[in-house]
Amino acid sequence: MEAIPTPGHTSNHICYALKEENCLFSGDHIMGWSTTVITPPDGDMTDYLASLDRIRARRFDTLWPTHGPPIRDVDAFVAAYAAHRQERIDQITTALRTGPARIRDLIPRLYVDVDPKLWPAASRSMLAAMIHLVRQGELVTEGPPGADSEYRLG
Repeated sequence: MEAIPTPGHTSNHICYALKEENCLFSGDHIMGWSTTVITPPDGDMTDYLASLDRIRARRFDTLWPTHGPPIRDVDAFVAAYAAHRQERIDQITTALRTGPARIRDLIPRLYVDVDPKLWPAASRSMLAAMIHLVRQGELVTEGPPGADSEYRLG
């Protein structure tokens, strides 16, 4: 077994590769039934996206997630995971073209297709995306990014 650091979901997340079968035990980094929640301050979207790239580059035959069925079409699945994150990031920047907003204002607009019971988790992942976008210089906010901060395009 090879331990592969995959920070993002949490700062200390590790996946394990079984070289003989070219498979990865992906834990909560890549789940078979839903996207992973990224919860700052321990979760980090920038790290998560880099970890997804690292796993995709390894070209595993199978992923064994902690939650959900085994994933056999690994490249397509991980590509879809990354595309989903990018879609959410694009939704944020598109929504902010109409003016500054807070996460609590954006969640009902951007997660209209998601059960409102899941909005608290979505808010945490959105905060992770906001922090990522502030780091990238795409968004700005007064003071450090936070759950109640007002964000605008940079």
